Amino acid sequence: MPKRLWIFCFTFILVLSSFLAGCSNNKAGSQEKTLIYGRGADSKLLDPIQVTDGESLHVTEQIFDTLVRYEPTSTKVEPSLAESWTTSPDGLKWTFKLRQGVKFQDGTPFNADAVVFNFERWMDKNNPYHKGGEFPYFGYMFGGFKGDKGAVIKDVKALDEYTVEFDLNYPQGPFLSNLAMSPFGIASPTAIKKEGPEQFAQKPVGTGPFVFVEWKKNDHITLKKNKDYWRKGYPKLEQVIFRSIPDNTARLTALKSGDIDIMDGLNPNSVGLVKGDSNLQLFNQPGMNVAYLAFNTQKKPFDNPKVRQALNYAVNKEGIIKSFYSGLAEPAVNPIPPFMWGYNGKIKDYEFNLDKAKKLLAEAGYPNGFEVDFYAPTEPRPYLPDGKKVAEYMQADFAKIGVKTKIVTYDWQTYLDRTGKGEHSMALFGWNEDNGDPDNFLYVLLDKDNTRTPDAGNIAFYKSDPLHDLLIKAQRSSDQEERTKLYQQAQEIIKNDAPWVPLVHATVPYAAKKEVTGFIPHPTSTLYLENVDLK
Repeated sequence: MPKRLWIFCFTFILVLSSFLAGCSNNKAGSQEKTLIYGRGADSKLLDPIQVTDGESLHVTEQIFDTLVRYEPTSTKVEPSLAESWTTSPDGLKWTFKLRQGVKFQDGTPFNADAVVFNFERWMDKNNPYHKGGEFPYFGYMFGGFKGDKGAVIKDVKALDEYTVEFDLNYPQGPFLSNLAMSPFGIASPTAIKKEGPEQFAQKPVGTGPFVFVEWKKNDHITLKKNKDYWRKGYPKLEQVIFRSIPDNTARLTALKSGDIDIMDGLNPNSVGLVKGDSNLQLFNQPGMNVAYLAFNTQKKPFDNPKVRQALNYAVNKEGIIKSFYSGLAEPAVNPIPPFMWGYNGKIKDYEFNLDKAKKLLAEAGYPNGFEVDFYAPTEPRPYLPDGKKVAEYMQADFAKIGVKTKIVTYDWQTYLDRTGKGEHSMALFGWNEDNGDPDNFLYVLLDKDNTRTPDAGNIAFYKSDPLHDLLIKAQRSSDQEERTKLYQQAQEIIKNDAPWVPLVHATVPYAAKKEVTGFIPHPTSTLYLENVDLK
C-alpha cells in the first residue's frame, strides 16, 4: 500500500472511531449522556394541569416541579419548591415558605406571585388563562372550581415575595399529598402569557430538571438538561428522549438491540427473557393501581344493578391473571389494593359463576342476554398489558350468558376522549394511584362530583348520594382512624352497587440496560429521572 494511502486510511479509521464513540449514549466517558425511554404511546399535551394520562405526565414530571413532592421510594411528602409549611389548628389555613433563588427555564424568577398566578389560573374558570382544557385533576382533587359548592380552596395569596397562604372552605385530609401530585407543577407565568395556554401545552416551561426541546408527534419528545436547576448536581443526564413504540414486544426488541435504554410496558411473560439476559436488568413497581371494567350506569342495560352484578359473576379473574399477567397481579376485590390503609378486607368478591350470572340477568329482564359495545384500549397500560386480548377473553365468557359484545378500539388519546365524554356502554380502564391516599381511588373514580364531561374521572358515571356523603366526610377529616372506617363503609356500597368489575392490581415491570443506574420505580408511577445516570 502506498504510504499516502496508508496514512489516509489510518486517519479515517481514527476519525470514524472517535465519531462512533461520541455517538454512544452508554459510555461513561461520552460527552453527552442521552437516555432513550421507550413507551407505549405518545403524550396528549405537555401542560400538566390539562392532562390525566401517564404518557403526558411522565414527560411533564421532568419539566416541572411542585410545591412539595413525594420521597423517591414512598408517598411521604418532602419539600420541593416550598421549603417548609404550617397549618392552622382547624386545617383551614396553610402557609408555605418558598425556596429562594429558583428561576423558571425562561429566566423568570420563581416567587409567591408565580404560585398565585398558577393557582388562580387553575381554580377560576373566568381567569383569562383558564383555557386549553378542562383542568380535570384540579376538579378531581380539590372538589371543583371557584364558586362550586364543594370547592376546597377559597383563596391563594402572596404574603410576601416568598410566602404563600392558602385559605380553604373546608379542611381536607389529603391536601398536602394532593399538592405533591405532578398535575400541579408550577409553570412560568411569562411563558403562559407569551404563548397562550394552548400553545404553552406544546412548548412547556417550568423549573424542573429538564428543558423542553422538541416534539415530533407519535415518534419522540426530546428534553435537555436544565443547567441552572436548583438541585445542585442534578440532573445527571444531558438529555432524555421519550420514544413511542406501541407494541410491547417491539419495544423489548429495541431495548435488546440498544435502540433504547429503558422501557415500561414490559409484557409479564417477557420477564423471564429479561432476567436471562446479562445485558439487561429488571425493576418491579408495587401494584398501587387497579384495572377495571366500568359500566356506564346512565345507559341501559347498565342502569340496572342486577345486570352489573351479573357481569361481575361472569368474569374469570384468575384466568385473566394466568393468561395475561404471568402471575404478576392479584385479583381485585375493591378499587383500592389490599396493602393500602382504608382497605376493607371483610368484603367477599363475586366468584366466577355463570349460573348465578344467568339468574341475575333473568331477574333483571334479560333472560336471553343483550348486545352491547365493549371498549378496549389497544396501547399497553401499566395495569393492562394487552387490553384488546383481555377484552376478547372476557367476551367469550360473556357470550356464555347471552351477552354478545362488539369490541371497539381506538388509539389511546381518542379512547380517553370518548370515555371521558361517556360515549361508551362499558369500557376497560385502569388507574395508577397518585398520592397514597384512598381518596385518590374512591373519590376521583367513583364520586358523583367527577362525572363532569368531557374529562370525567368517574367513567361509570355512577352517582350515589350515600357514597358521596361518606367520601366528603372522609376528605374533611384529619383523623386516619375515622377516615379508615368511612372508606371501609364506602367500599361496601361500591361492592353492592357494582358500577365496575374490579379486575386486578398489577405489579408493573420495567426493563433497562445494565448501564442504567439510579432508576427507582415509584409506587405512584411518578417518574423521577434526575437521579438516573448511564455508567
